Amino acid sequence: MAAREPNLQPATFNMKLGIYGGSFDPVHLGHLLVAQAAVEELGLDKIFFVPAAQSPFKPDAKPAPDAVRLQLLRLALAGKTNCEIDTQEMQRGGTSYTIDTLRAYAKKFPSAELFYLIGADNAAKLNDWREVNELATLAEFVAVPRPGGATANFQAPFRGRTLHGFPFGVSSSQIRTRVKKNLTLENLVPPAVAEAIRAAKIYL
Repeated sequence: MAAREPNLQPATFNMKLGIYGGSFDPVHLGHLLVAQAAVEELGLDKIFFVPAAQSPFKPDAKPAPDAVRLQLLRLALAGKTNCEIDTQEMQRGGTSYTIDTLRAYAKKFPSAELFYLIGADNAAKLNDWREVNELATLAEFVAVPRPGGATANFQAPFRGRTLHGFPFGVSSSQIRTRVKKNLTLENLVPPAVAEAIRAAKIYL
């Protein structure tokens, strides 16, 4: 069964749910390895990929159109039954804030344990995020390490841990640069994603 967008029906029993936000512009193998590590290390029942409409950390960035990023995500997650795509941030539009997304999950899944994935370098910055006190109560934050990158430093009131598996030194910006330079994307994105990028002539 292919990854699908969730209907977000209330859970009838305790579940562990991962929430993975980002621009995914485009999705790459590093994202998929992070999801795999999170599922295995946290014992997740499901992980949701939540593409942002506009990242508050990149206010001047112009991501690829929503439809394009969603198409690439669907291709990347095809057949991964423990992964789903949640388009709520795109549907809200404007700047995407984590507090709004976590409130939606807490409402729809009141009995679930929520884990929110962030880059390790953002762990020390959580106190600068919107509505910190409520944000810290809604989920446990999970740092995603980068090879040679910063160590996660969680500060009160946040609860946090760091993933151990599969740090992958590639970024979406590097993928976009390689497309512009007509360099191969082999071993960096799923083959179906690479083919779709070439066919649509995006990131040129």
